[in-house]
Amino acid sequence: MASDPDSLVRLLGGRTGALDASAPGLVFVAVLVVTDDLRLAVLVPIGVAAALGGLRLLRGRPPRAALLGLLGTMASALVVARTGRAEDFFLLQLLANGVSAVAWMLSIWLRRPLLGLVVGGVLRQRTSWRRDPDLLRAYSRASWWWVGSYLLRFVVFVSLWSAGQVVALGIGRAALSWPLVTAVVALSWWTVRRVLPPEHPGLRHPVPEQVDRQPASDEPAGRT
Repeated sequence: MASDPDSLVRLLGGRTGALDASAPGLVFVAVLVVTDDLRLAVLVPIGVAAALGGLRLLRGRPPRAALLGLLGTMASALVVARTGRAEDFFLLQLLANGVSAVAWMLSIWLRRPLLGLVVGGVLRQRTSWRRDPDLLRAYSRASWWWVGSYLLRFVVFVSLWSAGQVVALGIGRAALSWPLVTAVVALSWWTVRRVLPPEHPGLRHPVPEQVDRQPASDEPAGRT
C-alpha cells in the first residue's frame, strides 16, 4: 500500500477521550473510600466531568464528546441514587460495552463494519469505501479487534460488578480505557495495512470495484 499519512492512530486517536472517560470513575472510588459518603461520591464526579468537558471546549475539541461524558456521568449518578448500590455507578458502562460488542459484530455480518463507518465519517467519504472490496475486507477484519475489546470489558465488569468490587471496578475501568484503546487502534491499523494490497492508494482513496460489462445478446455486431 502506498504511504498513507492518515493512519488509524492519527485519525482515531482516543487516548485523551479515554482518559477523560475513566477519570469520573476513579474520582468516585477515591471519594467513596476516603469519605464513605455515597452521596458525595456521586456528586464530585459530575463536577469533574463538567470541568473536563469545559477544558475540552476551551481547547477547541468537539463539544459532543464533552457533553456525552457529562451526561454519562450524570446518568450513572442517578442509577446509584436510585439503587443505593455503589457498584451500580459502573452499571451503564457495563451494559454499554455489551451492546457495543453486539453492534460491532452485527455491523461486520451486515458488511457495514463500524470501523469503516467511523473512519469514513472522519474522512468525509460517506459510504464510498464500501464500493472498494479491499477496504471493505480490511475494515471488517480490523473491526474484530474492537469486538474483542468490548467483550473483554464486559466480562471483567460483569464479574467485578456481581461481586460488588467497587474499588476493583474503578481500577479496571481505568486499566481498560486508554491502554486498551491505544492497543486496539494500533492493532486495527496493523490489520488494515496487512489486508490491503501493496498497490492500494490508501484510506483516502477508495478504489471502486470494476464491473465487467458483457455486450447484450441483441446488440448489433460491429462492422468489419
